[in-house]
Amino acid sequence: PLPDLALFQWNRFTSSVCVKVPYYPSARFFSSNPYLENEDSQSEKPVIDGFDENPGFSFVESNPRWDLVDNPDEVFPEFVFESEKTGDLADNFVGSSAGNDDDDEGGVLDGGDGNAGKTEKIEDMAQKLEDILSLLQSSGDAKSLESSLEDMGLVLNEELVVKVLETPFVPGENLIGFFKWVLKNGQFSITKGAIDMLVRAISNEVKTRDAYALWDLVKEVGGKDIGVLSTETLNELLSMFSRLGKGKAAFEVFNKFEDFGCVPDADTYYFTIDALCRRRIFDWACSVSEKMLNAGRLPDSEKVGKIVSHLCKGKKLKDAHAVYLWAKEGKVYPRQSSVNSLISSLCENEKQKGVEVERLKGETDSHSQAEEGAAHEEKENVYLALKMLDDISGEGLKHAIKPFSSVTGGLCRIKDFEGAKKLLNRMIEAGPPPGYTIFNTIITGLSRSGEMQEAIDTLKMMEERGLKPDVYTYTVIMSGYVVGGAMEEACKVLDEAKKKHSKLSPATYHTLIRGYCKLEQFDKALDLIGEMKNYGVQPNADEYNKLIRSLCMKALDWRTAEKLLEKMRENGLHLNGKTRSLVRAVKELEEEGLASQDVPTAA
Repeated sequence: PLPDLALFQWNRFTSSVCVKVPYYPSARFFSSNPYLENEDSQSEKPVIDGFDENPGFSFVESNPRWDLVDNPDEVFPEFVFESEKTGDLADNFVGSSAGNDDDDEGGVLDGGDGNAGKTEKIEDMAQKLEDILSLLQSSGDAKSLESSLEDMGLVLNEELVVKVLETPFVPGENLIGFFKWVLKNGQFSITKGAIDMLVRAISNEVKTRDAYALWDLVKEVGGKDIGVLSTETLNELLSMFSRLGKGKAAFEVFNKFEDFGCVPDADTYYFTIDALCRRRIFDWACSVSEKMLNAGRLPDSEKVGKIVSHLCKGKKLKDAHAVYLWAKEGKVYPRQSSVNSLISSLCENEKQKGVEVERLKGETDSHSQAEEGAAHEEKENVYLALKMLDDISGEGLKHAIKPFSSVTGGLCRIKDFEGAKKLLNRMIEAGPPPGYTIFNTIITGLSRSGEMQEAIDTLKMMEERGLKPDVYTYTVIMSGYVVGGAMEEACKVLDEAKKKHSKLSPATYHTLIRGYCKLEQFDKALDLIGEMKNYGVQPNADEYNKLIRSLCMKALDWRTAEKLLEKMRENGLHLNGKTRSLVRAVKELEEEGLASQDVPTAA
């Protein structure tokens, strides 16, 4: 009778017998047959051709449940061996002789002792495999696992080791323990395929502890045999440490490539840089990036974009730009979002300049030299970003308003207004069409630099393109005039703003009030506070506070200051204690002065 541990299908009238041993990927192997569940089906054993009156009998036809499966070969991964090699199969797995194949005639089993021995050895192989997997799928410490494996008396070979490694649902620490025991056993020589399968089996769902244990094992194997590790295996380790965010471990793996006789490829550099940047170890990431460029091993466009974005986050802008240039020369084009991120980073605001000053202080003799160096580097970065805009063309221009806005802001910050206006004209002619942000950026830069006529010309250009200047635009132009003391021109701009907007902002009036207070024209400042409500602006405590302080300290006019205090109470505003004390002190000072004038002089 055929064993219950395996299903056999025998081909009729062939020169060889084909034995199929189904492999069930579950926690327990060969312990039950899902297609022979009831007693009736188990009692009806299939009959082999040549021993039954019906030579056309087939196991597939006899099993009432086999037709429920469309393709049994796809359901169960199987080992298929010809009959003359069956003895080799058993010998490979259990380490014993196979028996004599001469007893087979014409590919039909004669029921002799030789074939019975083969069946027994297949059963023994299946049982040994099930015992190993049952042990590995259970929990226990390393010592008990090793002793249990020793008690089994196994004779190892690559097929058995690989079959264990490819079994799912085996804890990583147990697989590592099994592999360590294999190394100590000395019966089996580790191959590239075996160590690669171990790494892939553990890296799928790995824990941090198992990851470091696996790396220690790989180092031990690679140290004994230089040729046993492959680049793909080490890349799998790098990918694993990258997912775990273990940058230092990934860097250690990267530095071991040469020791293990492996050559880094594009994925090697990418996984290492990704792991280091996840841990914000950007200096090491830059060193790996430099080696990547020297080796000319750039990954695909998606990964190049991620490297550029990583380096931008770490403010390693020159390194990120170098990667971009190499990718461009190699016709590897990263995503536009990564390119936009690099352009924006190169045109960073004043905060980045402060960081550069602190960085350069240790490289120069004085703080002023550090500032000069930071300013020079800032200009270089802006012009690099400006050059990158040339690479945007076609359909990309329609959606490139953000990088163009960043470069425009950078040019205005370094006071290259000519460059900013040229870029504005370029956008008007070729796109992307400039909006409020671009115009306001240029107008703000010109106004702060005192280039008022240029600011007015840009305002007119804005209006010619059908864009209505907002309150902010008028306010920054007024501020430029106030700084230069041109209050009359500032008031003209205010009148223009009143015509275009029914509601203004507190900053609009605040700018003019400060200008009049600076010129000690307090009556005009009071008139502005009076008309603020007419344009939807409610004076706040800060406005009153600054005006009252100016009245007290410059004009010594405590009477007007007290009138403003009364208006504040009516509007529900409260003046801070220091300004109240100032008003009271000015009043007392004036009263003391008047009292001293009334005292008659001595004869």
